[in-house]
Amino acid sequence: MQVSAVRTTGIYCRADCSAQPLPHNVTQYSNPVAAEANGFRPCLRCHPERCAGSLADLDVPAPVGAALRRINDGFLDDHDEETLAAHVGYSGRQLRRLFEHHVGATPTTIARSRRAHFARCLIDDTDLTFAEIARAAGFGGPRQLHRVITSVFCFTPTELRSKRQHGERPHLDGGLVLTVPYLAPFDFETFISHQAARAIPGIEAASVHADGSSGYMRSFSACGHPGIAELAMPHDAAPIAAAPSGATSLAAGPNGTAAVPVDAGGERNQLQLRLHLPTYDSIIDAVSRCRAMLGTDEDPSPAEAALADDPLIGPLVRQAPGLRVPRSWDRFETAVRIVVNQQISLAAASTMCGRLAQRFGTPFDAPSQCCVDVQVPLTHLFPGAASLADAGPSGFVGLGFTQRRIDTIVGLSQAVASGDLDLSAADTLDDTVDRLCELPGIGPWTAHLIAMRVFGADDAFPASDLGLRRAAEGLAGHPVSAGELEALAESWRPYRSWAAQHLWHAAAVSSPRPPDARSH
Repeated sequence: MQVSAVRTTGIYCRADCSAQPLPHNVTQYSNPVAAEANGFRPCLRCHPERCAGSLADLDVPAPVGAALRRINDGFLDDHDEETLAAHVGYSGRQLRRLFEHHVGATPTTIARSRRAHFARCLIDDTDLTFAEIARAAGFGGPRQLHRVITSVFCFTPTELRSKRQHGERPHLDGGLVLTVPYLAPFDFETFISHQAARAIPGIEAASVHADGSSGYMRSFSACGHPGIAELAMPHDAAPIAAAPSGATSLAAGPNGTAAVPVDAGGERNQLQLRLHLPTYDSIIDAVSRCRAMLGTDEDPSPAEAALADDPLIGPLVRQAPGLRVPRSWDRFETAVRIVVNQQISLAAASTMCGRLAQRFGTPFDAPSQCCVDVQVPLTHLFPGAASLADAGPSGFVGLGFTQRRIDTIVGLSQAVASGDLDLSAADTLDDTVDRLCELPGIGPWTAHLIAMRVFGADDAFPASDLGLRRAAEGLAGHPVSAGELEALAESWRPYRSWAAQHLWHAAAVSSPRPPDARSH
């Protein structure tokens, strides 16, 4: 998102800000963090730092994209720039040079901005102490919080807090209620329907009700503690809603956890996120995972514009505005879920993954105050790669897996646990697919789905998917082979993942029967 920085005031604004500086005093920057790196602070009127996806649409080389993804995952909270550079194949100096050229700021500056803007929202919208806010945003303590906030916003935390109205302090026992803004339009109900068909028993649950309400909840680990995340659309959101009473706005800055702009009436496009955790520490990472899974910072308009005139896909795109490609909360969990789904139905794959969670996951007692109305309780954390790798093939006896599937799961787990397979890499689609296909039991269908859901590829396309073929057959009026579908999809590049999601959605809407086997 481009912003306008006014040299005479030291402030940067959104394009639609009501302020009208003289043109010769204005410098354009490609994103908010670049403006901050050059000494400008965000406008208090239009809040440009709260715009969603401000770094998501930058045209950057793959290594820079990989580094941005790691920064958004909190990598620089525990590592330095040299380690980050090594992970993407560069020296620290070369990576900094690329970042300054393509992004306008160094990796460290971007990571600092990520934490600062998240903390700013908690300062503005909650009564948490500064010590609690510092831990939640990943700072070392209140003194570091004070130093960074003052540097970025030119106001101390105390001064920023004095500028807003006091709200009711959240309580952990009933869940910390936050709002997650998104780039509109956003089809939350379709996302919930997608997740409901693929939910892993004991790990996640989703529900869509006749009255139009819907919700999703899942277990996760934060700083070694089990927790529950609940997602729902606020009841008064249609489609833009005011923040619920007592809610905390997580407009967390220009790094992929950012919010959409707040208008003069304080309204915004938003979902409601409730976190049940025994500690606030590093909740910034949980929110980043939530936004990544939902794709709230992904702008659907480029894909929709590219596909709108296609005779096959175009009508589907126009019928489902705001459809997103669901990604993943936990990359390893999603990769395993896709592997288990090979050659079996979605329901069977969910059952099998639930068995993995029961045997290898960490059990915990879910809070009784959860608000999402679901029938299946959450009981476990999904096992990590090291747990499944250490279990070995013998550990899967009695779970109902074929030997071939066991070998694939163990091989994937060992590759991830050892670091041979980096699920945060930003290689080209071809390189990602080739690397995945080197693992035992993983072919093009599995590799393309993992590329789509885990690596965030926009152009992945599992042409052999039975659900895609049947959807295409329904539109074309004749049988479509995998090869024919793949040839047909060439015109949908570079947004074949989005085209696939529209095909799956159209098939789900038009057919009352359960999803087909190998339809993901």
